Amino acid sequence: MSPRALSLRTLLFLGLCQTGKRSLASFPDLRDQPKRIAVVGAGIGGTAATYFLRQEFGTAVKIDVFEPSDVGGRMASVKIGDYEYETGGSVIHPLNLHMKHFIDKLGILQRKDVPSKMAIFDGKELTFEESDWFIINFLRLLWRYGFNFLRMQMWVESVLDKFMRIYQYQQFGYSFSSVEKLLHAMGGDSFLTLVNQTLEEAMLAEGFSQIFLNDIVAPITRVNYGQSVRINGFVGAVSLAGADSGLWAVDGGNKRVCSGLLYHSKAEVIPARVTAISVKVRPTKSGTTANYYEINYVGDSGSAHSLYDIVIIATPLHQGKSDISFSGFSPPIPSHYPGRYHLTVSTLVHGLLNVSYLGTTEQASEFVVSDVLTTDTKGSAINSLSSIDPVHIPPGYKRPPASQTKVWKVFSPQPLSQEQLRLMFLSWDSVSETQWLAYPAYSPPHRRTPPFILHDRLYYLNAVEWAASAMEMSAISARNLALLAHHRWHAQEAKIDQEDLHTRVRGEL
Repeated sequence: MSPRALSLRTLLFLGLCQTGKRSLASFPDLRDQPKRIAVVGAGIGGTAATYFLRQEFGTAVKIDVFEPSDVGGRMASVKIGDYEYETGGSVIHPLNLHMKHFIDKLGILQRKDVPSKMAIFDGKELTFEESDWFIINFLRLLWRYGFNFLRMQMWVESVLDKFMRIYQYQQFGYSFSSVEKLLHAMGGDSFLTLVNQTLEEAMLAEGFSQIFLNDIVAPITRVNYGQSVRINGFVGAVSLAGADSGLWAVDGGNKRVCSGLLYHSKAEVIPARVTAISVKVRPTKSGTTANYYEINYVGDSGSAHSLYDIVIIATPLHQGKSDISFSGFSPPIPSHYPGRYHLTVSTLVHGLLNVSYLGTTEQASEFVVSDVLTTDTKGSAINSLSSIDPVHIPPGYKRPPASQTKVWKVFSPQPLSQEQLRLMFLSWDSVSETQWLAYPAYSPPHRRTPPFILHDRLYYLNAVEWAASAMEMSAISARNLALLAHHRWHAQEAKIDQEDLHTRVRGEL
């Protein structure tokens, strides 16, 4: 990475820390602010949207967040014994600037790092086991795959450099009306091409070998998205970035970011399920009429409804994920968009690993691999097997060896049977299973990406997931929609869809 790139990223981060001071002070002649805004969903997307909406529209607007379950959505944890462990989104990339800004703003610490080692399992044996020595790992990979591994890091770095452009746009207050235009702002035509071809096609075209894709790339896509190298190329690049060094997590659990953003935003959380959204016309004091959105919802105290000026939906509008109906809209808004969400089962086992299941002859006391990735082998029961640490690392903590009982996380395409558990573990005293419809089933080409703008002032945050699903992608979409809602409310069309701005913005920095 060049010093210039580092300097640019530092300036971007410092600029992002000042974003809350931009909007209201920069536009003194704006019309009245909206009175009430609703956000449907309190995962990272919904809570980040709440935070950014407060920045854009000021302290006077009332923001309600509808969430029938726990705050955090797919960022969740479970308690086993004396400690809590992540069951959902677990790692954050060092270049995820919004997430870094959130924890700095909220005063939350990063979790202490515990050294880890990785291995790759083909269903019969370990085909690669990471050494403590970098030079040994490098020579092993060089011998088997040539310079494919180094070239992969360079390819991912080139994608990340383009990805970083979105922070420049958002720092200067620019927004995009569709996922395609946002992607084009990031990486031009190359990103749109990546979305509409498989990762396998993209990497083969770049000269990577098929054996490298099968042995190294597929295990990474399986652990991150539970899918093969036939996912789209953009989400594949995001997945490979997740194999970088320097990944981090939040001390006490990643879901703390969500609750912290809600608290900081002074939003009211309504513990209720939204059942329907309709458009209503009401008279104004000036004698004209205005459109509002009526949200119908069901909570512990029964059914109710409320009117809002702006609504942001931050929960997937897909089969199995939502049952919100829309009425009174022209053209009609579908309750479910095309496509499906992929099932990944996360099973936390507090038990004693059967190391022979992995085909190794090492003694359990000497087996210190913490992350086992798997190749795309027909009939494979698991996508990955990881020894995980508590969300808060206590003083003096050391990860136990495989000869001791500890917590393992198993990602699998289906719930594990008792027979499969007996094959993997010699014994266990607790099993916690969570079934996640965590991200879309990526099968390019996907030319029917849902819109950001469902109606005049009704927005859909999760449309971005059909390009790639990640915590930072949700935060980027949240920032984009807060800016988009602000600019469209105040008729500032010049701040929307300026896709050729990155050259001028780079010059301003």
